Amino acid sequence: MSGPDESGANGGRPEGAEGSRLSGAGPEGAGTAAPGGLPSEGARGALAALTARPWVLAGIAFVLGVALTAGAWGIVALAAGPAPTVTAPATAPGRTPTAGGEASASPRPSSTPTIAATPAPSSPAASAECPSPTPTVTSADALHSALEMAQPGDVIVLAPGTYEGNFVATASGTASSPITLCGPKDAVLQGGGVKDGYIVHLDGAEYWHLIGFTVTNGQKGVMADGTTGSVIENLTVSDTGDEAIHLRRFSTGNIVRGNTISNTGQRKPKFGEGIYIGTAESNWCDISDCQPDASDDNLIEGNLISGTTSEAVDIKEGTRGGTLRANSFDGATISAADSWVDVKGNDWLIEGNTGVNSPLDGFQTHEIGDGGYGSGNVFRGNTATVNGPGFGFSLTPVRDNVVECSNTVSAAAEGFANVECR
Repeated sequence: MSGPDESGANGGRPEGAEGSRLSGAGPEGAGTAAPGGLPSEGARGALAALTARPWVLAGIAFVLGVALTAGAWGIVALAAGPAPTVTAPATAPGRTPTAGGEASASPRPSSTPTIAATPAPSSPAASAECPSPTPTVTSADALHSALEMAQPGDVIVLAPGTYEGNFVATASGTASSPITLCGPKDAVLQGGGVKDGYIVHLDGAEYWHLIGFTVTNGQKGVMADGTTGSVIENLTVSDTGDEAIHLRRFSTGNIVRGNTISNTGQRKPKFGEGIYIGTAESNWCDISDCQPDASDDNLIEGNLISGTTSEAVDIKEGTRGGTLRANSFDGATISAADSWVDVKGNDWLIEGNTGVNSPLDGFQTHEIGDGGYGSGNVFRGNTATVNGPGFGFSLTPVRDNVVECSNTVSAAAEGFANVECR
């Protein structure tokens, strides 16, 4: 709080004085010190005037307090330095696509954009619990029989144990009364070796729920042909000759969720995908009557995929409108592909996935054939720890695909992406 001398010198205006000094020589008429060091008569008059106006003293004190506080905060701000900023690359880093769709080298960006991901939309409801059984089966023969006689609303429960063979379902449930095949992890459906057919085959069977059990030791794990509204959930699928789970032949509106997939491609590494959606154009005449295999609007969510020899997820030309969300990939064993995810379909959302260890890139798109596929896909909020020589995202060609700045990339030798993020 200011004393009388400070207020008189710094802000007080005694009547008849414009700015009195309390000591020392000054201009004529400004007042001199009284004997014995006491204030001069002019200064005493100024003090008396201030004392008679206490609101003036209060105003002076307030102004001084504000000034001192502002000065202190300024010193702290200078000491702390400027706030850090994070920005996305201003230009497309790495292999910049040319007009012909090929890529040429350009400098790697100095930093990777990291922006909070947009919250993922909710997925359709599906239960991971076994409902009350209509039959409980304990042998392969009983399982074959239950599948053959299945009706809408049936719940086939597998008791713990090993069921050897290849199991086919052709009956369909309904949207309100699906057919359920479920069991614990130690209920094991075991094929006859990595060259021996499909362990579980939904062959034109719609509205099935496959929940909880283990599928192992066949050429393919779970094959779904022409299924709609089915759920493949919380399975353990391992040790397959080719891919682990495959949706094809116009399979639409299905959910593949929460499965653990490993050790694929033991027959042919180039066919060793974890999850495969659709059909390659070269096989359309064999699988989909020479038409694009429109296995559309499928949700692939929350799967843990490792130990594959080809892509963790391969999305084929001819498919549209699916969602690949919140899956985890480890590509340490990929030998016949060069990314975790290869998108050749259209209008897919690839969101919130996490990948580590790729032989080249994290996520890729490709254009196959003349149908305009490999376009309109959006990559959002994914985390790519590539540990490889390529990009986090490589679009070949770019077309109308979008890599959002909400993605995070690290340990990719060529950088974030071969396009500018948006």
